[in-house]
Amino acid sequence: MEKQLTIRHEGLELTATLHYPSFDEQKESKLPSGAEHSGKKQAIIICHGFIGSRVGVDRLFVKTARALAAEGSFVLRFDYGGCGEASGDYGALGFDSMVDQTRTVIDYVSGMDCVDPRRIVLLGHSLGGAVAIMTAVKDRRVKRLVLWSPVAYPFNDIVRIVGRDSYDEAITKGSTDHRGFTLQPVFFESLMQHQPFQAAPRFGGDVLLVHGTSDELIPVDYSFLYQKVFWTRSEGICEKEIIFQANHTYSSRAHQEEAIRLTSSWLGGLDRQQQEWHHWSI
Repeated sequence: MEKQLTIRHEGLELTATLHYPSFDEQKESKLPSGAEHSGKKQAIIICHGFIGSRVGVDRLFVKTARALAAEGSFVLRFDYGGCGEASGDYGALGFDSMVDQTRTVIDYVSGMDCVDPRRIVLLGHSLGGAVAIMTAVKDRRVKRLVLWSPVAYPFNDIVRIVGRDSYDEAITKGSTDHRGFTLQPVFFESLMQHQPFQAAPRFGGDVLLVHGTSDELIPVDYSFLYQKVFWTRSEGICEKEIIFQANHTYSSRAHQEEAIRLTSSWLGGLDRQQQEWHHWSI
């Protein structure tokens, strides 16, 4: 079952779709101790990338949400302000607003009685991956991160995507047009203020990195570097999966299915691991 929502954040109306989990008794029995008795489920929030939407290129996020819901999780995908069907002006809001919007969505999910607070996941793609990291560092309710082709240097990466001439135009003339989005200096200034690489070690939860070798926008090397950074932590695991010849948006059906399968398998493995640890401790 899917439900269309409007989540309000500081005058913005964020359009969202909530996917309800399919019930499976076998999967219920593998949940962390206590969760199967309470009926509480994992909640996954999908954070889309730069000028994206909750649908995703080639319906990537629709397919992902439906597949993960079929595995027993609540999945919420939403449009950042000014994107998709949400209200607002994307180019006037900036990176900080995206972090705050994500936290408002976490508020919504956390307020659902049927959500397990120990299993709140952010799945971020591209710039949404950087937003997910910065949100998780600020908000301890996030326990797990799944990062698909994550941006590592928000300012440099986005300026490279829009072009240096467009950036210069925004600074000198007050705005620039990029694919119909009016990007203002405040947008670029907000990107400068965030360094996900430096912030990453402050997240104490578990992390999965997924990246394609043929990513034409965000180098696959970023995920190798991110893993090294996450490995410096004293707590939390970090695993990396590289998909051969996948592009930035996993546009082929095989690459989409592989990204989803790797994500589902990793999340399921964490649940089984928690269950095993519980049995050892009693």
